[in-house]
This record gives sequence, C-alpha cells and structure tokens, in this order.
Amino acid sequence: MKHGKKYNESAKLIENGKFYDVEEAVEVAVKTASAKFDETVELHVRLGVDSRHADQQVRGAVVLPNGTGKTVRTLVLAKGDKAEAATAAGADFVGAEDMVEKIQKENWMDFDVVIATPDMMGMVGRLGKVLGPRGLMPSPKAGTVTPDVAKAVTEAKAGKIEYRLDKTNIIHCPIGKVSFGAEKLQENLDALMSAIVKAKPAATKGQYVKSCTVATTMGPGVKINVARFGA
Repeated sequence: MKHGKKYNESAKLIENGKFYDVEEAVEVAVKTASAKFDETVELHVRLGVDSRHADQQVRGAVVLPNGTGKTVRTLVLAKGDKAEAATAAGADFVGAEDMVEKIQKENWMDFDVVIATPDMMGMVGRLGKVLGPRGLMPSPKAGTVTPDVAKAVTEAKAGKIEYRLDKTNIIHCPIGKVSFGAEKLQENLDALMSAIVKAKPAATKGQYVKSCTVATTMGPGVKINVARFGA
C-alpha cells in the first residue's frame, strides 16, 4: 500500500519495531498528526479471545474522563414521563412510533446514539436491519436500553463510548482529538483499557491483551507495550 508524503514523514517519528510505554506512545501519536483538521486519535486493541463464541464476547461502554471531542446527537425512544425526562436532559430527538417510522420510511439517520426504554424494545426490534450494521442498536450491555434515559443522555453527551470486538477480535475506539494533548488522551486511553481488562471473559485462555496500537486519523500506528495492562 502506497502512502502519501505526509504519512511517510510522520512514520519517521516512530522507531521501527519499538513498543512504547503509554505516555510516550500517545505523545508520539500526537506529533504524527499532519492533517489540516483536528484528527481523531484511535486505539486499536487485539484480544486473545474468539468472538465466535458467546462466552468470549467483549462488549461494554465507558465514559471517557475528557470526552471524545465530538458533539453527540442523541435519539431517545420513550413515552410519557420518560420522554419528558429525556428532553429535560438535553436529548436531541425524542419520540416513539413516529421516530421508528421516520427511520423506516425516510431512512433518517441524523443521530449518533440511540437510547430506548425497555418497553420500547419490541418496536425498536423492527429497526435491527437498519441500526445493527451501523452499530447503533440499543443494548442493555452498553447502557442504551435503560429506564433511566436521562442518565444515559447525560453520559452520551459527556463522552460515553461503546467498545466491542469486530470479527477479527479487535476493538477500535476513538479516545479523543489531537488538540486534547497527550495528557488528556492518556487519561482517556487508561479509562478505556481499564474497562476492557475488567471485561475479560472467564473463558479466556492465555494472553488476553495481544497487541495495542494508537493512531491518528491520517497517521501511522504507534505500538504500545501491553505489559502495563497485565492481562
């Protein structure tokens, strides 16, 4: 794969074959950012599990202490006082059948997080084919199916992110923007890794955290020494 000049210049900042401590890895990643926009910094974690087995799934959510740097648009599917509570908490869109219909008929997708009360899940189920592939389907594990929709809205706005394994047993998550600086990014990285380590399935055998890389949107990956995570 051919890379552009800026990428190649950034790659020179990374020592070949070196596994960096977290602090240094984040600092190097920030230095590699060369785009004209405020690049997102992402963490990629490969785990020693097999996501094909139900007892080895790793999924959950964590509120990053410094947020994601992104404005999160929330859709809450609820009725009555729960709908009112969601509106009061600052939800961008609140509704029930009307919203489900809007998504089905108009292919409306102007939101980043979907939160639903448990009694709405029968209706939300109809949206599985639309929301599922985009990773937007509400789930109890991620805290997006809950009677306390106000709390869920507040957390989503504060920078709550969901982490889950892909088919190759890797978790990809944003941990903030380059403009946050190394210290805040490291705090976010530590919070995410702590949650992933705590979510270690009992059925896991051998090394749990196989590899860990941090990278900006347009930059090369910086490898992290996983010994710190002790899993």
